[in-house]
Amino acid sequence: MASNRIGRINEEIQRELSSLIRTVKDPRVTGMISITAVDTTPDLRYAKVFVSMLDKTDVQEVVKGLKSAAGYLRRQLGQALQLRYTPELTFVPDNSIEEGAHILKLLNDLEKSE
Repeated sequence: MASNRIGRINEEIQRELSSLIRTVKDPRVTGMISITAVDTTPDLRYAKVFVSMLDKTDVQEVVKGLKSAAGYLRRQLGQALQLRYTPELTFVPDNSIEEGAHILKLLNDLEKSE
């Protein structure tokens, strides 16, 4: 039952952060940024936020900008969610979309060769 609660909280955090990222005033946080997943610890103290960008050239700069805005995002998240503990946010670049596209390309190439 607790895992279902954690899953719902992860979805809420993802939804709120997706809208809050647009309000960040850091010049490094620009472009098409999407939150692909959120992984919260069971005690709700820490949350790992997986971030994907459309432009892959400045991924590390965007992550640095998000890390510097983590306090602002955490405060806004705490006001929106009404949890006992607002998790500390850690931003991680997510490469799962590129990996999925690569695997799909390999499968398509294999299908064409047969």
